[in-house]
Amino acid sequence: MSSTLQLNTSIPAEAPAVDLSFVFPCLNEEATLGACIQQVNESLAPSGVNYEIIVADNGSTDRSREIALAMGCRVVPVAARGYGAALRGGIEASQAEYVMFADSDSTYLYADAAPLYRAAKDGNADMAIASRMIGRIEPGAMPPLHRWVGTPVLTTLINWLFHGKLSDCNSGFRCIRKSAFSIWQIRSNGMEFASELLIKALKAGARTVEISSGLRKGPEGRVAHLRTWRDGMRHLLFIFSEKPRLFELIGFLTVLLTTLLQVTAFFTGPVSIGGVFHIFDLHSEALLLLAGIIGAQFYLFSCMLFLQSSDRPLGITRRLIHLDEGVLFFILLVTVGACASLAGYIAVRWSLSGFENLHLARDLLFWSHPLAISISFCVGLLGLHVLKKAQK
Repeated sequence: MSSTLQLNTSIPAEAPAVDLSFVFPCLNEEATLGACIQQVNESLAPSGVNYEIIVADNGSTDRSREIALAMGCRVVPVAARGYGAALRGGIEASQAEYVMFADSDSTYLYADAAPLYRAAKDGNADMAIASRMIGRIEPGAMPPLHRWVGTPVLTTLINWLFHGKLSDCNSGFRCIRKSAFSIWQIRSNGMEFASELLIKALKAGARTVEISSGLRKGPEGRVAHLRTWRDGMRHLLFIFSEKPRLFELIGFLTVLLTTLLQVTAFFTGPVSIGGVFHIFDLHSEALLLLAGIIGAQFYLFSCMLFLQSSDRPLGITRRLIHLDEGVLFFILLVTVGACASLAGYIAVRWSLSGFENLHLARDLLFWSHPLAISISFCVGLLGLHVLKKAQK
């Protein structure tokens, strides 16, 4: 038994097994915790399910622990800080077949606890989600930015990348099968726990169901733990980290396509299409150079993601990731030498013209394209090999 469970003394050692554990992550929630516990009891008690309520305390300094114990809950102290850490601690402390959780800020419709459990149990689901987006959201309960931009965009992205059919990826009211949760190996400590749980479940082919729920406006004056831009970016970064192949293909194809077009532009010169569109002039070549550099960065980003991903990269990517350091040194040496040669050539031509205006823009753009991409790859590969060493 874990040390976290040994610290808990709020239930008898011979407590009967339960079918469902309801976990509340808690950090100084004395103003709302009692009402949340009462509403969960009112929903689950008449249903006949054998349940317990666990309060995963994340270091509260108010009366949250006392309130939870007085209302018959099991309190599990969680030292690691963060929403995800608190939930993981509470879930791991459960011995039930299913674990349900929701925020303890009195914003969720806790009366839906029994229907959510029935949806998971009757549907033999690994995860059931109480969706706010297909339910009723009270005025002022969710900021417009979250309701109309953040949640829909992240939900669409997860559905597209991981073949989901979700309506609310950010719902914090869910019911999961404990055995499935153990297999998914959830690691996040912060708010991105919600995205990781969904993505790992979808990648594992888990059965997921949704019910219609909603959201209430929180108490006046309560400071939300969620920080919109920071936590939104954390969700986005985790989503990207689970799909390195996307950036690998985008980056590789962008570098390949822009290089081919750059070569075409150099040899054909400006081309007029129907007397209306003019392509392959200096502006086109400059944009192709920029796009090639961006493509190289996307590709290198995928290489770094593959270091911590179980996804299998393309053969060329695998060879770059495991490139011998001696080969990398000579690639770097040749690239630096080529850049110096180009700079020397420009300097010589400038001196021969009496240090007046040069007309080498096309040559410079053409040769800058492979050199800029090569430099990007060299610097990226240096960072990649440093990260590899740090992981050992």
